[in-house]
Amino acid sequence: MNDIDSLLGEEGPTLLDHVCTGIPKDRLHLPGPDFIDRVVAASDRKPGVLRNLAALYGQGRLAGTGYLSILPVDQGVEHSGGASFAPNPDYFDPGKIVELALEGGCNAVASTLGVLGSIARRYAHKIPMILKLNHNEFLSYPNSYDQTLFASVEQAFDMGAVAVGATVYFGSPESRRQIWEVSQAFQRAHALGMVTILWAYLRNSAFKQDGVDYHVAADLTGQGNHLGVTIEADIIKQKMAENNGGFTALKFSKTHPKVYSDLTSEHPIDRVRYQIANCYMGRIGMINSGGESKGAGDLAAAVRTAVINKRAGGMGLISGRKAFQKPMREGVELLNAIQDVYLSPAVTIA
Repeated sequence: MNDIDSLLGEEGPTLLDHVCTGIPKDRLHLPGPDFIDRVVAASDRKPGVLRNLAALYGQGRLAGTGYLSILPVDQGVEHSGGASFAPNPDYFDPGKIVELALEGGCNAVASTLGVLGSIARRYAHKIPMILKLNHNEFLSYPNSYDQTLFASVEQAFDMGAVAVGATVYFGSPESRRQIWEVSQAFQRAHALGMVTILWAYLRNSAFKQDGVDYHVAADLTGQGNHLGVTIEADIIKQKMAENNGGFTALKFSKTHPKVYSDLTSEHPIDRVRYQIANCYMGRIGMINSGGESKGAGDLAAAVRTAVINKRAGGMGLISGRKAFQKPMREGVELLNAIQDVYLSPAVTIA
């Protein structure tokens, strides 16, 4: 705990001693070694899905814990290769990406059809692969934001991937088309025995108001999660909630005063607990994203995010740029520091 304590700094007692009262932990279906038998086996998922989910839980330093540490590298398409890999050009090479995931003790590596397809025969049996089916891309002019299918579920299955991932930009003009495309893809993936992971992101310029970015509001992201589990995502990836009150500030949709007075608070763990509540009280695991790399403070920021996610009842972290935009040794250290939070018995559920 000493390293975790020191990285959290003055915020340590606030994060490590907090107890959630609005949605207490005994209402949640918490991660654990028996999560598949205790929770997922009650669902309509086929045996093949359970087997591949077990493969995800059974890899890396977190094997057997019920927690996940995933390396995602699709930013070469999402943000451009130069923007993503100029800090460390080694990662233009897909082999280096998988090597980082293996050396870093990750449960899985998530990337594009091209990246995973180029190394599948060498690595599909060594680490679970997650094929991201759709992407935004920044070569169209002017830049726009839309998720377009770049791959099929069958291609993921044929290369030996255990799971498919996809993004929906909830709140965007294109969201209803994306919901239907991803719902169909997830249905096909489940039919083939594959796990489904949804990047449940919000996207609308109106979600920024008076200097506040409600793309990371607990109430809006919570509803994004609720829509994501509706199309049978097995795992939800969500940005960590950093504020609240998006529905009331933007004056749209529907909400309830008790969301803000009873179920959440200004404490970061309570905000993330609400995100998890919208994942059927944890029946569908939620992993938070690690966010962009900002340099020297990345290690402390990653550990803080992991502590909040774990104490809220989350299932882990998916961290990309903070790990691959560094020399490999530093990337491995960062991934291991995240994993140490989930391995620490001193970091408990709030």
